[in-house]
Amino acid sequence: MASKLKGLYKLGRPLTSLTGALAVLLGGYVAGTGDWGPVSLAVLATFLISMAANAWNDYLDIDIDRINQPQRPLPAGIVSPRAAWVFSLVFTVASLFIAVFISRAAFTIAFVSTIMLYLYSWKFKSTVLFGNFTIATISAMSAVFGGVAAGNVRPSLWLAAVIFTAIMGREILKTLADYEGDLRHHCRTISTAWGQRPARIIFYLLGAVTVVVMMLPYFQDVYRPIYAVIVAVGVYPVLLYVVTKVTHYRTGPQLQRLSLLMKYDFLVWFVAVLLGANAAS
Repeated sequence: MASKLKGLYKLGRPLTSLTGALAVLLGGYVAGTGDWGPVSLAVLATFLISMAANAWNDYLDIDIDRINQPQRPLPAGIVSPRAAWVFSLVFTVASLFIAVFISRAAFTIAFVSTIMLYLYSWKFKSTVLFGNFTIATISAMSAVFGGVAAGNVRPSLWLAAVIFTAIMGREILKTLADYEGDLRHHCRTISTAWGQRPARIIFYLLGAVTVVVMMLPYFQDVYRPIYAVIVAVGVYPVLLYVVTKVTHYRTGPQLQRLSLLMKYDFLVWFVAVLLGANAAS
């Protein structure tokens, strides 16, 4: 029983889900309204739907994960497919139930994002760029969700712009990491359909765009100088390291580690926003 509960915990990938919840929190923070009740509900709803989407994705990708991620709970046999399906359904219902108590606009965002997440795993994932675009859009909407919950959405749009470009780049990197499994199961991604070299080039371009977009709030006098310092010292060097290594790394595990490094680097950017954002800009 304990091993199954641990497997369900891993199935939801709570640390990954926490990233989306933190984006909602940032959206509520930069709103500057101090209305933390609705923001807290939005954070919890986002965390739950992220857990549900991760479980649903693994449920559909069990065969691919036997190649790319054999240690995950489903391919490892720790959790049954039925348990994963029920887990996803329960967490989805709980998330939408919570969103009802925020506002009509917030519930609409939560509902649409939920539909997009499920469609992504079911249909959009095996597409060239559209699936990546879907995930980047949903991730960017997390910050907007926080702004809507707080009652002041405009400051969160800067966050959404940065998140969209960064997540889009990381999504391309993940297609490179999952290349072998996706190729064997005829999953169409930019790496399997266009080739790994074009995928790398697009990743480099998105990395460059992210570097520029990430500094725009400072140049527009939206964020204080401390934001620029943290980004320049704490975020940019890691991005540069990842871009450099993508040029040489070829194996799935190597590229997976780079993808994970990008996720942690994003947490440093969160700190930059917390310390540098002018509330209600």
